Amino acid sequence: MMIMVRLGLGQQCHPEALSWKWKPRVTMESCTLTKQGQRFLTKLATTSSATDNLIRRFVQGSSKSVSLTTLSHLLSPATSHPQLSSLALPLYARISQAPWFSWNPSIVADLAALLHKQGRYDEAESLISEATSKLESRKRDLVLFYGKLVDSHSKRGSERGFDVAYCYLNQLLCTSSSVYIKRRAYEYMVSGLCAMNRPREAEHLVGDLRDNGGLQPSAFELKSIIYGYGRLGLFQDLQRVVDQMEKSGFVIDTVCSSMVLSAFGIHGKHVEMVSWLQRMRNSGVPFSIRTYNSVSNSCPTIMRMMMELHDFPLSIEELIGSLEGGEGMVVRELLVSSVILEEVMVWGSSEAKLDLHGFHLGSSYLIMLLWLEEMQRRLNDSNCGITAEITVVCGSGKHSIVRGESPVKALVKAMMVNMRGPLRIDRKNNGCFVAKGKAVKNWLCELRKP
Repeated sequence: MMIMVRLGLGQQCHPEALSWKWKPRVTMESCTLTKQGQRFLTKLATTSSATDNLIRRFVQGSSKSVSLTTLSHLLSPATSHPQLSSLALPLYARISQAPWFSWNPSIVADLAALLHKQGRYDEAESLISEATSKLESRKRDLVLFYGKLVDSHSKRGSERGFDVAYCYLNQLLCTSSSVYIKRRAYEYMVSGLCAMNRPREAEHLVGDLRDNGGLQPSAFELKSIIYGYGRLGLFQDLQRVVDQMEKSGFVIDTVCSSMVLSAFGIHGKHVEMVSWLQRMRNSGVPFSIRTYNSVSNSCPTIMRMMMELHDFPLSIEELIGSLEGGEGMVVRELLVSSVILEEVMVWGSSEAKLDLHGFHLGSSYLIMLLWLEEMQRRLNDSNCGITAEITVVCGSGKHSIVRGESPVKALVKAMMVNMRGPLRIDRKNNGCFVAKGKAVKNWLCELRKP
């Protein structure tokens, strides 16, 4: 009988990074940096000359995936090598000569936005003109390219670049007879304005297109505006749009509720978060992974514990006792029920599985505390029996900032060390912790003793 904990992902994420956002079909490679890419960038950072040769040798000796993920890392506004961002264009130029290269409008949009931010306007405009020429006869792809360009500029906070890309989209919206193109342009324009902290303009746009353009807003546009107001702390406007959604027949679902929670959390409005969690519970809106992420990201004490990974509470009771004021209230409200385990945990006679994919680091910690309590209950309940194998799944760090370096793995290892638990890293898979079931049951029994 074995207990297995498979670890990985759990990268730290800003509370604004919600997965509700509509994504275009043309997307860029993940900006996860491989260790090969990390070594290459380290060489570039320590070399004052011969960068062209380093770039050439790197692309020639790297796979398509490694080359593109390294480029996307340099193009990301959150790159850990901002001093090397000026080398993104020569790296792209070298990659474009590789035999496996295929032109990608998403990469071009990100590169154009970066060049614009650097004041290299002619080079940025050249890339945009090339993309427009290639996609002129494929309007659906063209609207997605302009949308990606709007998104890229908004992530960099580039007002001038955003306004230019916004005009491209507006022109398509006004001149196209395609409902698909109008709707995609509309979505990107509204979400872009909100990302640029201009939700009032977005709301006016929605009203104008509804009254004069025949485009009825969807839940997506209204959620974007809600979150835009929330990020700015304009909670009366947020509540007004929520009320409008309900009057229009839209459901305030888990996704929308988690966005509201995240907005409150950004501004440390824990009392308001408690009220909203209670509203969700009373309305039958289930808590989700997004809900846990939104709450945990709003708790600076928990996030500080996760950064330091030492001297942190090892039980729910101890955690609640260590949190003061609003933090304690909101975490208590979140953890009052373990219903979330029904979504992420499966219990069977041969295997019990906990899936941590999608949880951020802080919420992974909360779920692990819930899971330990539930395992104590089940393994000591004669009616439940002892399942043959237990698995906790969260990947192998493929999407961490540096591939293979999993914050969740470090968290669980620290928990096992501090709790003197029997789980150890599996020799066959370093993304797993394993232990015999009987040893875990005995360990959990010992934990219950005063």
